[in-house]
Amino acid sequence: MRSLSMLQNETATPRIGALSILPLFFRLTDKRAVVAGATAAATWKAELLCAAGAKVEVFAEPEDVSTEMAALAESTPSLKLTPRRWQPADLKDAAIAIADAEEEEEAAAFTAAAAAVGAPCNVIDKPDYCQFQFGTIVNRSPVVVGVSTSGASPVLGQAIRRKIETLLPAQIAEWADLAHSWRKSLAEKVPFASGQRTFWEQFVNRAFISRPGKDALEELHAAASAVENKGHVTFVGAGPGDAELLTLKAVRALQAAEVILFDDLVSDEVLELARREAKRILVGKRAGRPSCKQHEINEMMVKLAKAGLRVVRLKSGDPMIFGRAGEEIEALEEAGIGYDVVPGVTAGLAMASRLGVSLTHRDCAKSVRFVTGHSRHGGLPKDVDWKAIADRSATTVFYMGGRTAGAISATLIEHGMSADTPVAVGADIGRSTEIIRRTNLAGLEACCNEIGQGQPVLIAVGEVFRQRAVVGQFNLERQQARATA
Repeated sequence: MRSLSMLQNETATPRIGALSILPLFFRLTDKRAVVAGATAAATWKAELLCAAGAKVEVFAEPEDVSTEMAALAESTPSLKLTPRRWQPADLKDAAIAIADAEEEEEAAAFTAAAAAVGAPCNVIDKPDYCQFQFGTIVNRSPVVVGVSTSGASPVLGQAIRRKIETLLPAQIAEWADLAHSWRKSLAEKVPFASGQRTFWEQFVNRAFISRPGKDALEELHAAASAVENKGHVTFVGAGPGDAELLTLKAVRALQAAEVILFDDLVSDEVLELARREAKRILVGKRAGRPSCKQHEINEMMVKLAKAGLRVVRLKSGDPMIFGRAGEEIEALEEAGIGYDVVPGVTAGLAMASRLGVSLTHRDCAKSVRFVTGHSRHGGLPKDVDWKAIADRSATTVFYMGGRTAGAISATLIEHGMSADTPVAVGADIGRSTEIIRRTNLAGLEACCNEIGQGQPVLIAVGEVFRQRAVVGQFNLERQQARATA
């Protein structure tokens, strides 16, 4: 059994996936930048450097100076054009060095000269000689977004930039400018952390919908000052595993979290969307494995929230369906701690969507039910109306029913359901390891045994799976083919 202290020190798999390139932002204000060459391509790089506040020196033979570079030099006081070839001594004290060199020998010489003085170097269109790359830029300065495809497809990078351009309104720049001047005032007027979080959350919400008014600071201060220095818990549904199924509200909660208590079934892709600085604590409970006890989770949530932290309780699927959220909410209410709930896509609905099956198809089912596949003692729950569950006009989804599949099948047949009633069995829905099998009640136990007992299994029973068997299988095969293409 894992102790509470062990769980607090436990970490997930690496929080950041492999990066082909590390995105960095250079502060170049009043720094010296050297550009070797005066082609149109070099002109664009020089213009970027000037826009970033650098003092740019361009070296090029007079006959090699493009009309674009000549015009830029004439109109830009921070750019100096020297009509000769660059020399290694020119790179001394350079904060950054750019060259447009056609010949490999020239590129190698420039790279070596830059390395000798410790200047980061980029040779245009020659990645082997580049210490860094220029990405495509979305400019809402002081908000600057850079996009890189590591040289694989500049056209793709430009397409991504256009998408981001449509998402970032022009007034973002005005709000970001004001944020600089407001920080000191905020610390003085709202000294506690939870109030400051409220300030910045409302700041962000306004930044995306309107331009800042003259009383914006006072209004945000007033709202933030009204917040007590208390922590808060947000229950977030992580869905079945596919990060693209998260709601926008769920992503915002993950980005605002200081501590994340996450279930064993939450995928790495979902955790990747969380705030980098957030502490992550695994509190998973899995049958047959060492697990955190429920009272430990409750105590941990209360303790963290009382310390004034913003906690996200991240649960697979939907937090209000077989996630024991009710017990955790009761603990928070007893401690006087605020909470909210962000729903998620529960696994039963995710599997139905994968198969293209309507769980309430009007020709087959008048209702849908979610039923636990095991009791707290591990066996089949006895306090369930199995006669009602065996109703052929309903669709029933059993959660965590892998270990009791044989008992589920036998009990439903005993209460009048036909042995050939169609069944869909799934595990790891929406992930690369997804398994979905079709069977019937008679073959349910064998099907679950084939999938294996080491993972949670979802069992869906009903005539809707007979009605859509062919089309559903076609949809599933098509989606799987797209995922592996």
